[in-house]
Amino acid sequence: MTSAGPETWERHGPVAKPGPTAYDGNVKIEHTAYQVADPVGLARWYVEHLGMTVKRAQSASPFGHFLADDGDAVMLEFYANPRVTVPDYRAMDPLLLHIAFSADDVPATRARLLAAGATPEGDVTHTDAGDVLAMLRDPWGIAVQLVQRRTPMIG
Repeated sequence: MTSAGPETWERHGPVAKPGPTAYDGNVKIEHTAYQVADPVGLARWYVEHLGMTVKRAQSASPFGHFLADDGDAVMLEFYANPRVTVPDYRAMDPLLLHIAFSADDVPATRARLLAAGATPEGDVTHTDAGDVLAMLRDPWGIAVQLVQRRTPMIG
């Protein structure tokens, strides 16, 4: 995958000069949220099998659970809000939506998660960039990708 750099943007029109509405460094992604049928069970599984930590949990509806990765750099929220339906994650192509986790050993981590109730979405693959990937689904149907980057992209 290539990123769209300034040269790409320029082909689509002039690049705006920084002004009073330009990014000033005070906005960062805090979390992404997922409507699920069983946020308590899902949170328990992500803590036990993916090393996440519960940062906040609601004991009443919508039973929101905020989970952070082991470096406190990424947070996911899972909840069951009765005002909206739960998406059919199993019917979604994993390329539409997936949560990616870095893993030092993709095949071993994949085998461990399959033993814990995940289901496979294909085999372990290797990209032209030298990355190792595997796609599976958690027990609730959300696509989970395991990634071992040849050259780390972040942190």
